[in-house]
Order: sequence, then C-alpha cells, then structure tokens
Amino acid sequence: MPITTPDAAPSPWRSRAFRLVKAVTTPLLPEDYVDLFDPLRTSTVLRGRVEDLRSETQDALTVTIRPGKRWRGHTPGQYMRIGVDIDGVRMWRAYSITSGPRTDGCISMTVKAISGGAVSTYLVEHLRVGQIVQMEQAEGTFVLPATLPAKILLLTGGSGITPVMGILRHAVDEMDDVVLLHSAPRPEDVIFASELRDLAASGRISLQERHTDVHGMLDTDELERLVPDWRERETWACGPAGMLEMVESHWESAELAGKLHTERFRPALVEPGEGGTVHFTGLDRELECDGARPILDQGEDVGILMPSGCRMGICYGCVLPLREGAVRDLRTGELTTASPGDGVLVQTCISAAAGRCDIDL
Repeated sequence: MPITTPDAAPSPWRSRAFRLVKAVTTPLLPEDYVDLFDPLRTSTVLRGRVEDLRSETQDALTVTIRPGKRWRGHTPGQYMRIGVDIDGVRMWRAYSITSGPRTDGCISMTVKAISGGAVSTYLVEHLRVGQIVQMEQAEGTFVLPATLPAKILLLTGGSGITPVMGILRHAVDEMDDVVLLHSAPRPEDVIFASELRDLAASGRISLQERHTDVHGMLDTDELERLVPDWRERETWACGPAGMLEMVESHWESAELAGKLHTERFRPALVEPGEGGTVHFTGLDRELECDGARPILDQGEDVGILMPSGCRMGICYGCVLPLREGAVRDLRTGELTTASPGDGVLVQTCISAAAGRCDIDL
C-alpha cells in the first residue's frame, strides 16, 4: 500500500521561460537562486520542511515534515533517514514513518530521545517549525503483505511502536483479528497511548499493555498467557534487542520462524573481542578502542566525527577505507583484514577494532 505524493507537470511556457533564465544566469543556474527561496523544489537533493511538532511523551516527539519534490512516497512500516547539522557536522539517523493517510502531502516521524543520543536529543529538544532537514527516500521491508493474514500479532516495546503505528493508521480497518502486545516502563511512557486505547475501546484491535517497571520484562511464559494463540498469528515485532532475541529464539524453537517479521533499531551484537588501537591516518590521531562498541561511537565520544547513517549496518553511509590491520563485525564476529596499502571499505557503525588498524578519515 504505497503512499505517494504526485508532482504537478510544468506547463510549456514555464519550461521555455526557465531555459531563457538559465541562459542569462550562467555560470550559476536558476536552481541556485530559487533554492534560496524554495529549498524544497530542488531536483538534485531531497529536503523537507518541519511543519509541526507534537509531544507524545516526556521524551518523545512527533515531527510533521513536508518533503521536497523528489519524495517518492512510502509504504506503511518503512523508515526514512533524516540529516541535521549539529555543531557544524551533518549527522544522519533513521526513523520510522508514523503518519496515517494525509491529503496535504506531509509525512510524520516520531522520535524518542535516547540518553547520549546526539541526534535524537537534538530533534526532541531543539528542532523548530520551519526548519529545513535533509532527507533520503523511504526504505525497509517491515510492511504488511498485499494479502493480509487472517490473524495478526503486533509485538512491540518502547519506541518499537513507531513503525507499527504507521501500519495501524493505514490498515487497521482492513484487518480482521489484530492483537497488539506493547511494553513500556510506565503508563505515561506509552507512545500514542490515547490513540491505541481508543482503537482498543472501539474493538478494532485487542490491546495488551504491559508496564515493565511493574510487570517485569516480557518472557515466553507471559507471552503464552497473554496471547495463547500466538502460533496461529503472523507476527510483526519491533523493540529492544533483548526482546527481539527472545522472540526470535521462541519462534525458531516452535519452527515458526517463517511467520515472524522483525525490525531492529540497532544490530544484534555478538560477544566483544579484545579491541585495539585505531590510527586515523588523515588526522594523524590514535584512539584506544575496546572490542565491545563500534569504532564510530567510540570516535564520536572523543570528538572524532565520521560519516554516519542508519547505524545498523544497512545503508553503508559510514564506510571508510581500512588501510592496514583488522576490524571485527559486531553482528557476526567475522574479521575483515587489510595489508599495508589496501583500502578495504569497512562499516564503522558495526565494526570494532581487532588489534591495531589504520583507517582513512
């Protein structure tokens, strides 16, 4: 169910006039001037303008954005990458699209501030209406199939509700039997609480709301009690890594992995290695890194800023050349090595140092 925003075709007289202006403004282009007044119309980059900000909880904010003309639309459940300039550095993060059907061409995303999260904290505390943000096209496969299953389980924790909310807002009335099992620390921490409870009160979903500060973390026994027919349901799950690991293991043990669809905001990590010294050749600077966290995160901790994107190992926005040494993939434990003079591209967002290594920056 793709959601698109159509572009109006330019009239012939406007096209001719634009060619004339282009001829007299060389070497600059008319686009260079127009972008100053209408930054959303450019056909070379995708930007968006913040149209509205709405608090959902104490630390969660819904941002309504009007995308530029290059926006191709999205399928409910997908995410988009947003870029903002913080202290002179452009930083990117991925957020789920949470808006329901709209006629004004806008979309929304909902951001939860994370302790130590530079971008999420900036967006929640400092974003302003009218601000221009950088965008990329929607991505992701955490979407419903064309033919909906008869029985659906939506299993979410914390901000994992965000892609599911986008799905519900578009398709809840097309679903016959939906159970939403959602966990949050306290009732006041439930994002979209009023809307979810209204959906339950109207009988459109069956809502099981758990507060982990009182009930503890969800486990398999609790799942069996709350959703006894979970084996019969096609399941979409999104939430903290620990919850997803439990769910994946449980479904696999029941030989039902094919009925489970998961969305992660962070990659699942293997046991840490020993770490090592990273030499950033362009900066002629060295950093002692442990083997438990990505090189990207540890560099940012001391002011060494690297390209970044989704931070999940998906978008390849963080790749840098490894000139010598080895790094370890935190998801699989596999080593990537380079001999002196090599330029093996590595993803710093999911790679840890494995001994001394030289990285170009």
